[in-house]
Amino acid sequence: MSSPERNEIELTFGSDIAFLDLVQEISDSVSRKAGFSADDLYWIGLSVREAVTNAIQHGNRQDPDKRVRVSFRLGTDRISIIVRDQGQGIRESDIPDPLDPENLLKPRGRGIFFVRSFMDNVRFRVCPEGGHEVIMEKLRGTKNQGEENENRNSNRE
Repeated sequence: MSSPERNEIELTFGSDIAFLDLVQEISDSVSRKAGFSADDLYWIGLSVREAVTNAIQHGNRQDPDKRVRVSFRLGTDRISIIVRDQGQGIRESDIPDPLDPENLLKPRGRGIFFVRSFMDNVRFRVCPEGGHEVIMEKLRGTKNQGEENENRNSNRE
């Protein structure tokens, strides 16, 4: 059995959107190493981009003195990704529902909805020492919520 350190990759970088492409490349590479399909790589990468963008823009408020940390942990049947900022965080209950009729035409506010749709488990945590974490997990061989909804709708026709 391998040690947890051998199956964990951690990045720390400043609150700059310019790092998104690098984080995306690393996410794709780690997910590929973990044995995920090309479709899963796309959805995992999109989820990571959304979470990192939120950490930079909303958590750290683009403060160049604040850092973002992204950890990838490889399990035997899953990948866990933790995105941590140094901001105040947001209560999960304060995140607006993008499917609410009054929010349907708003151009923003769908990132967390997408992350929840594409990943199998998503949790939020305010860290006691400061900062906020989004913990995402994707299991190998599962369909994302969007695919399940699409399959249910096509079965009704």
